[in-house]
Formats: sequence, C-alpha cells, structure tokens
Amino acid sequence: MIRPSAIYDESFGHSWQAEILDTAPLIAPAEQYIYPRAVEEVERGALLVQLRKQKTSSPALLTFARGFADPALPHGLWSCPKPTDICAVAGGYAYIVDAENPAQWMQIPYRPATGIYPTTAQNLLIFASFHQLWALGPNGKAWETERLSWEGLRVTTICDGKLEGFGWDLQTDREVPFAVDLATGQHTGGAGPDKRY
Repeated sequence: MIRPSAIYDESFGHSWQAEILDTAPLIAPAEQYIYPRAVEEVERGALLVQLRKQKTSSPALLTFARGFADPALPHGLWSCPKPTDICAVAGGYAYIVDAENPAQWMQIPYRPATGIYPTTAQNLLIFASFHQLWALGPNGKAWETERLSWEGLRVTTICDGKLEGFGWDLQTDREVPFAVDLATGQHTGGAGPDKRY
C-alpha cells in the first residue's frame, strides 16, 4: 500500500501539540477517539494522531478513517482559525476536532476535499471539492460558494482578499477563470450546470 506523504501545516496559532504516527503506540493512551464513530475497517490507511491539549497533558490517540487511497488527495494536519481546533484530513476526508474536548467534532461536507488553503489574513481555512469551495472561520462555517466547475477546479492565487482559479466548462471543453471574494464567498466567473449560456 502506498501511503501519501502527510502534510503538517501550522499557519494559524494553536493551543495544542500533535504528532502524526506511522503505527499505533504499543501502550495505548487512556483517551482514544475514532472518527467517524461508526466505520468499518478504520485501520486501513487511517491517519493516526497523538494529541496533547497542552504541553503537560497526557496524550490522546485520534484515529481518522481514510476516505480515498488516491495519494493526490490531502492527507495530514492543519491548524484552524479557532486556536483550540485541529483539522485532520485522511485521504480527502476532512475532520475538525475540538482539541480541548475531542468528542466534539464535525466532518467537512466534501468527500473528498481536493485541496486545503489557509488564509491567515482573512482567518479562514478553505476546502476545495471538484465543484465548490467551503470556508471554515473561528466560529464554524463562514461561507460556501456556488458551483464553480462542472468537474475539477484549480486554485491559482490567494491575494488582496480574493481567491482566483479555474473551473472546467463542459460546454466549451476548456478551463474558465473565477474569482471569489474571501469576505463573502460570492464569486464571478466559473462554470457549472447552473450557469446560463
């Protein structure tokens, strides 16, 4: 089995320490969490994380079920706009966990998330799918774009309060540009079944 290279992104300040493990520890910590709770074969390609809430706290073992085996999909850990949250992504399945209370968590609706983009200036962690973008702020979901592509989008720049990229247009069989206002999630350009030609 080919294991994807794990990313460890600490763009945002955070109150926890975490380590990605290659295998489960020989002596398991007392606190253990599996995400999602009801899943078959969670060990196969799962992302194993040893989490410490603070430097002196006992570690907890977090096990995140992998979505897809495609090594091109995101896999690893990201800090979040809320300092107590941690984002774990396993084969494109993205989970947000409250590091202070790991029983509190949510899963990003994109299965898979195809890209993850921290934007510290806007205090957002942005998740891409094949069609749309979804933004996490300090208080949860900040916004979600409408469809930007028929199938597959590519982010090229994040600058001056805008995210720019290209989405594929079925009608012309080419990529078309789009721009997203990071404050609102409103966009110009792009392509998709809901666009009027």
